Formats: sequence, structure tokens, C-alpha cells
Amino acid sequence: MAFNVNRVVTDRTADGKSVFADEPPAPKDTVLGLEIHNIWGTGDGMPFVGAGDNAATVPFPFFPGAGGTRFIVVRFPPESATPPDGDPEAAAADAEQKQPGLVGVFEPDVPGMHTTDSIDYGICIDGELFLELDDGAEVYVTPGTCVVQRGTRHAWHNRGDRPCTMVFVLVGADRKPA
Repeated sequence: MAFNVNRVVTDRTADGKSVFADEPPAPKDTVLGLEIHNIWGTGDGMPFVGAGDNAATVPFPFFPGAGGTRFIVVRFPPESATPPDGDPEAAAADAEQKQPGLVGVFEPDVPGMHTTDSIDYGICIDGELFLELDDGAEVYVTPGTCVVQRGTRHAWHNRGDRPCTMVFVLVGADRKPA
């Protein structure tokens, strides 16, 4: 399925009139085999809206702090299509430069496994993935599947033969001590 990501942003003028904001296309990067579209983000804390007072997008760090949000589209390539390893340090440095804050959450000894201090709402819109949790339990994710990821350790696996497109809204959260 051809999938073009277009971004439309609204705003309000100082006198309160609703308008379409003059926003450039959503940035797209390819890092670690993932195609990532950074649609929008809000700063940490309580966001606000108002006439002529709306803040610009805050896409980074990749994972928001408490109260911050990120709206992203991610295309996961099939694991079989992942290029050979090459220099992992160079790949990580490239990913950190393009998507600050992304790489640091991943566990070096367990590829793909990570934990974030966020509540993530995801919906599969094309393709298929497996969502794995830390005990090895998995669920099969297909188009229309909605995932609520609540700060748990997990990994995504595309064992299919074509890319999978997921749309995510990440909401930064405080983690309570165990």
C-alpha cells in the first residue's frame, strides 16, 4: 500500500479566528532501518492552546518528559530485509543525530527491547507486527489493532515480508518507584 504522510496543522490568530498554520512537511528520517515521520510534539508539562499563543512543535527528545506528547508514524521493515550489521556504533550515532533520545532506551544485549516512561497509543494501519513483552509473551498486531503500551518493557518484530506502518501518540509519564 502506498502511504504518503501529510501534515495539516491548525492555529488561531490573535483575534481568535481558526486558520491553517503555515507548517513545512513533517520531517522524515530513516534510522536503524525504521522510517520515522515526526508529525508533532508538545513540550513537557500541561500543553495549552489559545488565540495567537500556540507553541511550535517540539519533536525531540524522541520520548517526551512527563506531560509532553509526540505524534509519530513509524514504518518497520521486515526483519528479513534488515541490512547486515556493519558498524553498530556508527548506526547508533547516526540515529542519535537524526532522532535525539531514541537510541538510549534500547537494551544493547537484547535487540529491540526497550522501556520508556510514557503511555503510548498505537494503531496498526498496514502490515503486521508482533509485540513482545519481557516474559516472551507476544501478540500479533494487524491493521486495525490498537495498542496501549503503558511503560512496559517490550519489542516490536516484523516477521512478515513487507513493511508495517504504525501510528503512535506518546504521552510522557512519571514512573512510580516499585
